[in-house]
Amino acid sequence: MITKPPQKNASAKAKARPAEQTFEEIRYLRHLIESGASVTVKLIEGEQYTGIIEYYDANFIRLTRTGDPNLFIFKHDILYLYEAQ
Repeated sequence: MITKPPQKNASAKAKARPAEQTFEEIRYLRHLIESGASVTVKLIEGEQYTGIIEYYDANFIRLTRTGDPNLFIFKHDILYLYEAQ
């Protein structure tokens, strides 16, 4: 006797979890490094720093600043960053 596999419910497809990692962060950071764009980084505590991202890792970014010391900033401390104009 041949049995059919159980059919999946339409609601099961709707409840599918989103991808854990989209790699958009990596693509954006790579773009900023290659273009040499100046960025402003705002930290959770309210501090802001402007410079060029020269390196990134899974945990931090390296912000190179003109006339000021370079910074290693942990990603979990960043509220947001944007390209400075």
